[in-house]
Amino acid sequence: MMLHLHLVRHGQTYFNRYNRLQGWSNSPLTESGIADAVKAGEHLKKIRFAAAYCSDTTRAQQTAQTILDINESAGNPRPELIADMHFREQFYGYYEGLDMAMAWYAAGAPHGAKTYNEIVEKFGLSASRDFLKEADPFHDAESDEEYWTRVEGAFALIAANPILKDGDDVLQISHGNTLLSLGHRFGGPGLDLSVRPANGSVTRIDFDTDKPFAQALTIVSYGQ
Repeated sequence: MMLHLHLVRHGQTYFNRYNRLQGWSNSPLTESGIADAVKAGEHLKKIRFAAAYCSDTTRAQQTAQTILDINESAGNPRPELIADMHFREQFYGYYEGLDMAMAWYAAGAPHGAKTYNEIVEKFGLSASRDFLKEADPFHDAESDEEYWTRVEGAFALIAANPILKDGDDVLQISHGNTLLSLGHRFGGPGLDLSVRPANGSVTRIDFDTDKPFAQALTIVSYGQ
């Protein structure tokens, strides 16, 4: 079964505005963030969604409800919104809510990399997660393996939905680092991965539910 996923990065939050790490922690949408959700809703209002998913965070649920409100007003049937922890952003553990530059310095400096971009350039994206878990005094931050196990569980939930059929469109509210991670793992050459997709942007992914997860996703468009 081939599903067409429309992944929207949630609207801007106050933690986004203040450049703080925001994984499982909650921060409300700013006025700009509400406008991000409205813009995404207008962009997607002609699409008939068979299902809708988001994480159980306020920012994701508010973004999803705004998009679905606009979609319904355009004459489309409203799918049930399924909120689940598997769709959450990466968990940053002890560093949740801290200044991003400070957190990534703590993670990368012991390895000779002082910024997030340096970590990724020298060691790869997976190392950013493992280094942060290593630096976390409680070791609560997700390792790369822990992160992908949870994310794969999110796609398994979609694949197991009995109401979905081949060719359906699915709304999924996602998060900045998760979208970047999907881009690194499943994107082809020429994909610009220098920055995270903007708040309210849409990434389109084709999901072949019959394939193993490592081969199941094809990025059609990224951060548009």
